[in-house]
Amino acid sequence: MNKLKLDYRSRASGQGLVVVIILLALIGGGVWWLFSNKQTMNREARAFGKEAVERLVVQHDPAFLANNLSPQARLENPPSQQQYVISKFQQLGVPAQPIAIDEVVTFESHFFEPKGYFTAHLNYPAGPATLQIAVSHPVGKWQLDNFTFTASQVK
Repeated sequence: MNKLKLDYRSRASGQGLVVVIILLALIGGGVWWLFSNKQTMNREARAFGKEAVERLVVQHDPAFLANNLSPQARLENPPSQQQYVISKFQQLGVPAQPIAIDEVVTFESHFFEPKGYFTAHLNYPAGPATLQIAVSHPVGKWQLDNFTFTASQVK
């Protein structure tokens, strides 16, 4: 009878160890996924920010601006304002290449709600200018939350 009790205890402790190993593997997989997802979102934010600068100041693409504005940015920048901004870029021409871009990507809750802030330092023949863009990824795709264009006064 003693042998049966010992045998049962050894099997039970082995099953507990298996459960602990499975739980550790699941937790490890979850942590790996969180860090991997954060790195991916960081890369995507930087790529979208650079693409936004390229499409606006080099290609002067009004469709890109219209299709990628956040709902709040659409209210702040109606189609007439969007067209005005694109026409301003067209008037200035294409800035000197390569464009220097300061990139900052943050996460509101350490792993989620990424936001990117990009400052493009543009060198036009008429003088220097700055384009600041804020982007986010609330659901599904990256979007432009805000943009500010500042050109120096030409004398």
